[in-house]
Amino acid sequence: MKAVGIVVEYNPFHNGHLYHVQQTRKKTNADCIIAVMSSSFTQRGEPAIVPKWERARMALAGGVDLVVELPYPFAVQTAEWFAHGAISILDALFCEQLCFGSEHGNIDAFIEIAQLLINEKEQHDEKVKHYMKQGMSYAKAYALALNDIGHDILDMSQPNNILGLHYVKAIIEQQSKMIPETIQRTVAHYHDQTLPANESIASATSIRRFLQSGHDDVVRYVPKTTYETLQTYRHTYTTWHDWETYFPLLKYRLLTMEREDIRHIAEVEEGIEHRLQKAIAHATSFHGFLSAIKTKRYTWTRLQRICTHILTNVTKKEMAQAHKNKKATYIRLLAMNEIGRAYVRKVKKQTTLPIVTNVKHIYDDPVYHIEKKAAQAYMCILPEPLRTEALQREYATPPLR
Repeated sequence: MKAVGIVVEYNPFHNGHLYHVQQTRKKTNADCIIAVMSSSFTQRGEPAIVPKWERARMALAGGVDLVVELPYPFAVQTAEWFAHGAISILDALFCEQLCFGSEHGNIDAFIEIAQLLINEKEQHDEKVKHYMKQGMSYAKAYALALNDIGHDILDMSQPNNILGLHYVKAIIEQQSKMIPETIQRTVAHYHDQTLPANESIASATSIRRFLQSGHDDVVRYVPKTTYETLQTYRHTYTTWHDWETYFPLLKYRLLTMEREDIRHIAEVEEGIEHRLQKAIAHATSFHGFLSAIKTKRYTWTRLQRICTHILTNVTKKEMAQAHKNKKATYIRLLAMNEIGRAYVRKVKKQTTLPIVTNVKHIYDDPVYHIEKKAAQAYMCILPEPLRTEALQREYATPPLR
């Protein structure tokens, strides 16, 4: 069986994702498509609109054969760490190819620049430091430094180009045998805020904004199963998971923490804790809070990740332990069809990482320690007894089939 990996968040699964899955199978002749999917929180530091179990169900209905979890220490991180965690899991599952969506659409450019970054690492790192000393964000400094060392063929302002470059770089650095491939994104851009009137593909951002504003008529932009899953979740739990809903919990955390404790939280640097505590006292919404603390140096995405780490109480020390080997330490199965199940049976005795269906087997793992805290924080906005039931589901749910 030929397995091909994809890295996803499915927040939520929409028609663009369906196109990606279909094109991946067509372009690679995959027998088994394996999706490694962010768990409760996303790479940009946002709570996923519905839990991972619902999103995994959407993925199966959309043609994915096997869904595995990208744990929090890699999912809520910079593009580099996000890529290293995802690639290590897909490599351990013996994926022959990786297929990602990108704005550029030509894999040769990604391979060329990834190799350049590895060969010219010291020079690039010095350039990044130079630009950051001028007050630029890491992302902006990274892109300018890349241009300086001789290449501007990739538009590094585009999020999927950035992630794609780091996927290819991680494949090379981990000496994986996976062959990367890319599919050009169509119609909707990642950050589009509005739903297109005459298209059936919209960005996940615009779909979430529409749902969170009280509307539910997104059936044109998502597969039927996604629509039904979203409707059922909203009806059962009465809420979407978004930052405004979590804001009272974040405010409580920041108002009751000592600054020294905030300083120990992952990604908190350069005295940002002072700015956080000063702004939170007057903030009445999450959007207003982030607007008050945003600077050129600290992008919206980085600040959201910091807020997520504060909410989940993840420290620098815990994150360093989880990142010790720069790779994931287990593979947690979330969902699979018959093809996925057959593939797991085929590889489970050969893989170097334990394949987990019951979390009791990884309870003391530093990566799962953080994942558990994130899952607990994620469920805290739900009313009782639904909250306790959802927490129990996190530990007791076997892989969906």
